[in-house]
Amino acid sequence: QAQLVESGGGLVQAGGSLRLSCAASGSIFGIGSMAWYRQAPGKQREMVAGITSGGITNYADSVKGRFTISRDNAKNTVDLQMKSLKPEDTGVYSCNAEFRRPSGSWYNYWGQGTQVTVSS
Repeated sequence: QAQLVESGGGLVQAGGSLRLSCAASGSIFGIGSMAWYRQAPGKQREMVAGITSGGITNYADSVKGRFTISRDNAKNTVDLQMKSLKPEDTGVYSCNAEFRRPSGSWYNYWGQGTQVTVSS
C-alpha cells in the first residue's frame, strides 16, 4: 500500500514561518483529498487544511490567512506553508490522504507526524 512521509517541522519563534512537506510513495493507484491535521498537547486532533484532487482548499478558521496548502499531483506531494506562527500553532502535524485501490475502493492513510513548536 501507499505511505506518507512528512518533513519540515521544527522550532520557530512566534511570527516566523515554516513549510511542511508530505510525500506519498509506494503502490499508488490514485490519490483523492489530502489534508494536514495537528494535535496539540492535551487536545484532540483537528484538521488544519485540506485540498481536493482538483485543488479546492479549505482551512480551519484559526489558520485562515496565515497557512496555505498546496499539492503537486505529478509528484504526489502536499505542502503546508505556515506564516505568522503563534504559540497556539504548536503541535504534531500529520498528513492524511485518500488512496484508491485497484478495485476502485478508497482507504485513508496517515503519516507519522512532525513536531512544530512555536516559542513566544
